[in-house]
Amino acid sequence: MATSKIKKGDLVKVVAGKDNGKEGKVLSVDTKNHKVIVEGVNKVFKHSKPSMANQQGGIIEKEAPIDISNVMYLYKGTPVRVGFQGEGKDKKRVAKVGGKLENID
Repeated sequence: MATSKIKKGDLVKVVAGKDNGKEGKVLSVDTKNHKVIVEGVNKVFKHSKPSMANQQGGIIEKEAPIDISNVMYLYKGTPVRVGFQGEGKDKKRVAKVGGKLENID
């Protein structure tokens, strides 16, 4: 399985879809389905019945997954492409900024 360029905890900007332009922190990454959940982005309403876990029931607002191709990593406040540099254990994520590679991790 390939390494994901976006990781949990990264700050990203949405570049496509109904939430275009919004920024947030990545809460989770699903590499198998190429989806991410971003804080405050792609909000949906779920209707839940009362249960033992949720005595009240009602309408719950939560974030839904969006495709990983619709977000870009934010490096110093600007969206940039992410790549990898090095081999084996020296492999690191780098931000592609103006033709230069700058270390992220």
